[in-house]
Amino acid sequence: MSNPLVEELKWRGMIHDMMPGTEDQLNKEMTSGYVGFDPTADSLHIGNLVPIMLLVHLQRAGHKPFALVGGATGMVGDPSGKSAERPLLDEAVLNHNLESQKQQLEKFLDFDCGENSAVIVNNYDWFKDIGFLEFIRDVGKHITVNYMMAKDSVKNRLESGMSFTEFTYQLVQGYDFYHLYEQHGCKIQMGGSDQWGNIVTGTELIRRKAQGEAFAVTAPLIKKADGTKFGKSEGGNVWLDKEKTSPYKFYQYWLNSSDEDAANFIRIFTLLPKEEIEALETQHNEAPHQRLLQKTLAADITKRIHSQADLQMAINASNILFGKSTAEDLETLDESTLLSVFEGVPQVTISTAELAECENYIDLLSVTTKETIFKSKGEARRMLKDGGVYVNKSKIDDMNAKPAIKLLQDKYFLAQKGKKNYFLITVD
Repeated sequence: MSNPLVEELKWRGMIHDMMPGTEDQLNKEMTSGYVGFDPTADSLHIGNLVPIMLLVHLQRAGHKPFALVGGATGMVGDPSGKSAERPLLDEAVLNHNLESQKQQLEKFLDFDCGENSAVIVNNYDWFKDIGFLEFIRDVGKHITVNYMMAKDSVKNRLESGMSFTEFTYQLVQGYDFYHLYEQHGCKIQMGGSDQWGNIVTGTELIRRKAQGEAFAVTAPLIKKADGTKFGKSEGGNVWLDKEKTSPYKFYQYWLNSSDEDAANFIRIFTLLPKEEIEALETQHNEAPHQRLLQKTLAADITKRIHSQADLQMAINASNILFGKSTAEDLETLDESTLLSVFEGVPQVTISTAELAECENYIDLLSVTTKETIFKSKGEARRMLKDGGVYVNKSKIDDMNAKPAIKLLQDKYFLAQKGKKNYFLITVD
């Protein structure tokens, strides 16, 4: 008998492996399941969105989601998919990271909806009181070295070498599953496909130590159609924290998806129903240049991660460079978005006094701005006369007028030469 949750995950392309009996368990009763998150940074990134969405779908299907933040395992470091051991973090850094990640998880999961309310747990809470000898006596004896050596996360590192710390990671994660099974009735662990070995160590520990039965579900690791790594931009990770990745850059990441990727991402990262997604794909295929899939995807995720106001600002910012926009659109941008949008354009700094002393726009856009915009007064005069110059998106009609500029954020203005040449001037 099929299960609605499993069917939902299948059509969205979110199941890589699933332990036999999982569907039967989900059909039998409300089931508690969990995903673990690594607190090596004070923000989650879009690579974490797949396991987050697994929890979201679990809760939407009437089951109880647990988000485990690894205060203890973060001190060790998971070797899965890694070519080198990660640096260990101290307790103060870990606690800061954990608190930041908790706040982000609360944007996705409902923590106050009755019996299937989401719960956040920290594995440091139970590991802090377990001694080494106690652990190897009560846990280590149940899992053989042969079993541990057979895991890909171990085999792939044998040539380059791995520490005993990393080698034992699967035991520590396996114990997490056992603890949650015993204390909270968790019967399913979910994660990326690279976590399969660690997860089944947990199911094996539950079988041997508690004579219980537990299950595993993993999602495929997301790959982009062009072979580049999902979740990375030129600046590194695409973070959920707006201080690390501005809403504008976040929005742009999804907006710039290829058609093939957008069709995949909109299934995985949004909650839009199947019929609506298929209708969007049909519309998109009729007019691909309008990028309907990408716009819908980018808007949905940006609004959920940030806010409607941040989404609107990101759209306004995108229109400034890539579409029709007005002076009013420019004025809506906060400073961080403004600087994100014009990060790559030529920039120059002038003083307040220099701006005040300018007699006309010819001087301002040539000599005063250090010939960054126009190399000479003659060049400035010719282009201003032809009507191809804008300041803060307003066309300059009188080239001999004394500049009267409303500064953006009280310190910037934008000059535009032709359709695509932008210059950001800081007035200091």
